[in-house]
Amino acid sequence: MKHFTKWINRAFKHYPRKEMTLIMGSHYEPQTFEQPVERNKTSSITNSNAEKYFRPSRLPIKNTLFKNTQFFDPYYELNYKEIKLPATLTRNPYETILNYFSILREAENLNQNQLGGCGTVGMAKLPFPIAYNFFTKDYQNRVSYDEYLQSFAGIGHLNLIKLNRLPDENGMVPYFIELESIEGSSKGVTYFAYYYGYVQLKKEHNLYKIDQMKLYGEDFLCAAYHLWQHDAEAVVAIMYGEWCKLIKKQLPAKQDGYVKTIDFIGTDGVVYRFIFYQLTNDTDVLISQFKKNTEGNWESIRIDPYECLKN
Repeated sequence: MKHFTKWINRAFKHYPRKEMTLIMGSHYEPQTFEQPVERNKTSSITNSNAEKYFRPSRLPIKNTLFKNTQFFDPYYELNYKEIKLPATLTRNPYETILNYFSILREAENLNQNQLGGCGTVGMAKLPFPIAYNFFTKDYQNRVSYDEYLQSFAGIGHLNLIKLNRLPDENGMVPYFIELESIEGSSKGVTYFAYYYGYVQLKKEHNLYKIDQMKLYGEDFLCAAYHLWQHDAEAVVAIMYGEWCKLIKKQLPAKQDGYVKTIDFIGTDGVVYRFIFYQLTNDTDVLISQFKKNTEGNWESIRIDPYECLKN
């Protein structure tokens, strides 16, 4: 799986601090798509199915571990430097992420410019210094607590709706996540916003801590009206068929929940499998690529379609 994890690791490249934008403690980039060729019939999205892009998620919320507010009682008088997390919260990577976002679900950092709610929301700012201690020392050195707190400005509520483990490499454990936030506004009304991205964990003193996070914002108008890059079938047909001349026969996509799988028979006679995750805004994000080897097993690969254009 190393080809895929090298690609994922590029998402965690350390940018110069002056260029870094932080949102919810994560390096943030808007969701963008390169468009070197014109949109064609394969990728057309008609008005008849555009309505599906305008609804928020109905997925169950995963970060619901701390419904009892007594969990927060020991932390009322402590700053982030004084907090020592119980080891049980970070015993394995999955529990670390679930506990981290369960704590943040009770946090809010609304302000005079981004209002919302009626009175105190959740546990207000109390969860932030607790959550900050889920970071490795390296991550804390890169992101100060003040920067971390400010990165939640305008956030009133946070739900974790997707959590999928990705292949490990070099001691790092990456996960794919999708977040649903409720954010304040200058109008005093709140609105939903969605983000997807990656969390990378590292073992520190036999506990799993968060070492890097990166988020991309989801747009709910672009997918509905523009671009074919949001659609898995079109991505495979255009990028790997038209650009790379790799497809002899593309098979119908198979979908299980938000996981979409597309197989195709290559012009080289090899069977390929591409796996996408479908976001709340209905954009399909390519997660992994495989080809079937001579033993009949799936082998992880990484084909860059933009290299095909160059060549």
